[in-house]
Amino acid sequence: MGAIVTAVAASPGHGFSKVVQPDIVLLQGLGVQGDAHAGVTVKHRSRVRADPTQPNLRQVHLIHGELHDALQAAGFNVAEGTLGENITTRGLDLLGLPRDACLHIGPQAVLRITGLRNPCAQLDHYQKGLTAAVLGRDAAGNLVRKAGIMAVVLQGGPVRAGDAIRVELPDLPHFPLERV
Repeated sequence: MGAIVTAVAASPGHGFSKVVQPDIVLLQGLGVQGDAHAGVTVKHRSRVRADPTQPNLRQVHLIHGELHDALQAAGFNVAEGTLGENITTRGLDLLGLPRDACLHIGPQAVLRITGLRNPCAQLDHYQKGLTAAVLGRDAAGNLVRKAGIMAVVLQGGPVRAGDAIRVELPDLPHFPLERV
C-alpha cells in the first residue's frame, strides 16, 4: 500500500482538536477553507502575539496515523483530529521528509513542507503526559519532535480520506525539518 490520507479535519475555532470531515478544501496560499489557522499571516495565537505580520508557515498540520497507534498503545485516548491535525496519513514517514518537499494529494492539491510541529503545553491540558509522549531523544541525545509536520498550500483542491499521496523531493541538498 502506498501513502494515503486516512482522515481530514478542520475547525473554525481555536480549540485544541479538530472535527473529522468527509473532505476539506485546501486554498492556495491560505490553508484549509473554514479552518481557524487559514490565512496569509500567522494565525496560531502565541505567534500572533509575538508578531501578527509573520507569514503563515503553519497553514496545514499533518500527522502520521502511526503516531496515533503508538500513543494509543501507551494508553492515550487519541484519534484522527484530536491532536489538532488537518490531515492524517498512513504509509509515509512524514518526520523523515526534508524541508521543502512537496506532497501531491488527491487529484490536484499540493503542499510544501515548512517544518515540524512544535508540541506545546496544550497537549498536557488535553491529556496529562501527552507532551512527553510526543517528544523523544535520538542516539546523540538531540530532541526529537514527533507531533507531525506543518505545510503551506502551493495548489489548492479537495482532499478526502483515501486520497493517494505522492512525494516530490526538493533539489539537493536536502535540509532536515526544524520546528516552525
